[in-house]
Amino acid sequence: MVIMELSIDLLKQIALNVYNAIHPILGSKEAAEKTQKGAGGDISMQIDLFAEKIVINTLESEKVDILLISEEIGEKYIGNKNKAIKNQNVLIIDPVDGSNNAVRGIPYCSVSIAYAIGDKIRNIKKAVVLDLNTKDMYWAEKGKGAFFNDSKIHVSDKDILQKCFFELNLSKKNIMENLMRLSPIIKRFYRVRILGSTALTICLIAKGSIEAFINLRKSNRLVDVAAGILILKEAEGKFFSLVGNELEDKLSINLRFPFIACNNKLEPFLKKEFISKKEKK
Repeated sequence: MVIMELSIDLLKQIALNVYNAIHPILGSKEAAEKTQKGAGGDISMQIDLFAEKIVINTLESEKVDILLISEEIGEKYIGNKNKAIKNQNVLIIDPVDGSNNAVRGIPYCSVSIAYAIGDKIRNIKKAVVLDLNTKDMYWAEKGKGAFFNDSKIHVSDKDILQKCFFELNLSKKNIMENLMRLSPIIKRFYRVRILGSTALTICLIAKGSIEAFINLRKSNRLVDVAAGILILKEAEGKFFSLVGNELEDKLSINLRFPFIACNNKLEPFLKKEFISKKEKK
C-alpha cells in the first residue's frame, strides 16, 4: 500500500505560520484571555485557540487527510476520514507549549508538531519544535539525525562528575516528599532549572545545552513531548518512563505520563539513583 506522507517542509511551514500569527501577540492581554477547558485538561487561552486554528487552516488549505491530536480540540479528522485511517496519518501538536510563559511575556514557549504513520509513539517519523520568541527551529526525520535550524545537533557528553544542568518538574502534591526522594540526584547536578516549555527543554537536551529533564508530573501529556521524543532520540539522547522503559503507548489525547529525558552518559546514573531505589521501596 502506498502511503501519502507529509513532508518535513510542510511541518516546518505549519510551525512558521503559527509563529507569524502568534509572535506579535506574545505577552498581550488579548493572548491571555481565558476561554473554555481544552481537551488536554487545561483552561484554554485565546493564544492557544488562535494557534490551533492556524494549524487547522494550513492543513485544510493543503488538502491533507489526517487525524489531528491537539491539546485544545482533542482528536479531529481533517479532510477525508477514510483516507486518513487508510494512510494511518496522525499529527500530534501542542499549538503553544508554555502558554503561561507566552501570555506573561516570558520568552520561553514553542509550537510542537509530530507526524506519525501508525498509532504508536514508535511510529512518529518527523518532528518540528519552533521557538515562538526567537524563531529558531529544532527538527528531525527518523533515521536522519536532529537539527537546530540548519546545523546537526547531538546531546552533550557530560557525565555526573561534570557540571550538568537539568530541569525538574514536580506536582505541588507531595512536593516535599518528592524533593526528599530526589535529593541525592539534585545534590549531584550543578544547576537546576524550571523553564516552562516541555518541548523546548527536551530540545535543549538534544542540542547539548542541558543534560537532563526529570518530569514527575503524572499529568504530562503526549502533545507536550511527541515531537521532542523523536528529536532527542535522533540526537542520540534517551527518553524513558519512571521504571526505565521506552514508551510504547498508543497515540491519544488522553495519554499522560511522567518521564525522564537525558543524554546517554546520564542514563545509567539516573536509572540507578532513581528507578532502582524506587523499586526497592
